[in-house]
Amino acid sequence: MLEYNVSKGILDSYHTKLKSALDSDAIIVGSGPSGLVAGYFLAKAGKKVVMFERELAPGGGIWGGGMFFNDVMVQEEAATILSEIGVELPEVKDNFYTIDSVYLASTLISKAVEAGVTLLNMISIEDIIFAKDESIGGVVLNWAPVHKEHMHVDPLMAISRCVLDATGHPSEIVNVLTRKNEITLNTKTGKVMGERSLKCKKAELATAENTCEIYPRLFVSGMAANGVAGAYRMGPVFGGMIRSGKKVAEQMLQCIDTEAPIYD
Repeated sequence: MLEYNVSKGILDSYHTKLKSALDSDAIIVGSGPSGLVAGYFLAKAGKKVVMFERELAPGGGIWGGGMFFNDVMVQEEAATILSEIGVELPEVKDNFYTIDSVYLASTLISKAVEAGVTLLNMISIEDIIFAKDESIGGVVLNWAPVHKEHMHVDPLMAISRCVLDATGHPSEIVNVLTRKNEITLNTKTGKVMGERSLKCKKAELATAENTCEIYPRLFVSGMAANGVAGAYRMGPVFGGMIRSGKKVAEQMLQCIDTEAPIYD
């Protein structure tokens, strides 16, 4: 029966993909611009990359452009990175490219998956896993509806050599880590400092500057990096996010090539 074959084919394929995703070189939480760029470069370097996205549609805040006007701005400084990925750019004006947000989001998603990223949507990350040396060793995952409906359903776990918090403004992974554990972050205060109000120029520079290993084997990029470090937000300007994604990929490659976490 066609109905049976359709259902069985989807179940067989998805569960093969999910089982493979439980052990990886890099886990990326969030599929916004910095996460997609990071995933692309990690996968192109031959690493096994798994990306978990809570929403139905990957792409983060790119889709909506500025206040539902579906265009975004990207500075000329980030253009070479987009070109390397395969994004076609319009004519530059006053050091900015105005890019259709639907095209940018869909292209970054497509290029990341083509490079080898396993992207699993509708999955929420609700906690982290500690390795034996107290570094980050993976994440705790559940279906997004379980999280949104506050259902008491036990999760599954995925281990990895390193984890990237690319959850945007909420900085969710780092906030869970600090809320539930007595740890010190790589920030001025040792804690999550919180996002400041909008200041485009400073925020754009800070996005790349704050991209770092915030705790052993846990990295931050994009607005998650600014939220943790107490920096400004920037609105529908994406050059800093793009540069942050490539920078964190380079940092994570160094982490992946060191000794893997040891588990109890």
